[in-house]
Amino acid sequence: MLAESSSIRAEANALYSSGDYENALARYEDAMSSCPNYLHYERAVIQSNMAACHLQVEQWKEAIKIATNALDGLGELDKTDPDLCNSTGNPTASSSRDQETGKPSATDADDADEEIISSGASRAAPAPAPSQPDKSPVEKTRADIQRIRTKALLRRARARSEAGGWQNLAGAEEDYKALSTMPGLGAADLRTVQRQLKALPPRTKAAQEKEMSEMWGKLKSLGDGILRPFGLSTDNFQMVKDEKTGGYSMNFASGGGSSKSS
Repeated sequence: MLAESSSIRAEANALYSSGDYENALARYEDAMSSCPNYLHYERAVIQSNMAACHLQVEQWKEAIKIATNALDGLGELDKTDPDLCNSTGNPTASSSRDQETGKPSATDADDADEEIISSGASRAAPAPAPSQPDKSPVEKTRADIQRIRTKALLRRARARSEAGGWQNLAGAEEDYKALSTMPGLGAADLRTVQRQLKALPPRTKAAQEKEMSEMWGKLKSLGDGILRPFGLSTDNFQMVKDEKTGGYSMNFASGGGSSKSS
């Protein structure tokens, strides 16, 4: 099953590298079907690749979902192999590393784990140069897991930022904050993280204010419909913010102009 999944994934990587993202996505889905559910790392690699495909065709919602699945799967390694976690809580699971596929281009597959590199992005956590001492199997596995975790998080963060909306933008902020603390982040990715951490707060605030305004508009319309039989409208009620506490109080203004706080 794993060998079949790896073979299909290699086909998908080639399709991705050629720019055929729709067919690459279909083959990644086939690879997922062939990959046993208990192989959380291998499935996370495929799911991270699928997220990259969704990003290429601007399917933000789908990219968010599948990248989240990849991150959740890596999180399962902490639960299934608690004795193999390092001191920082990152798993050192016994999942096998993926087969090598050759040297990647800027948008090709990562030769260490068959993880594709999104267009214009650098490796999240590059493999060590050949001149460096060989790592132990546990260290290699730990590095592989951290690399995929970082890539999936980068892809989800970008998808959330592109999708927009208060919830997505707030989530993107959280993702980029988490990425800013991760070791081994590539220079290009680090610049992206820093740029987004500056750009997102005002976007998030603007989205929040817009959605709150829209929500109040809908509530006003609903309230007017309920109050109309009583000769009232929401204009008779005023929400007054207490600048000291941040809370709100409601004032009722009668037709004669008097008001009452509640």
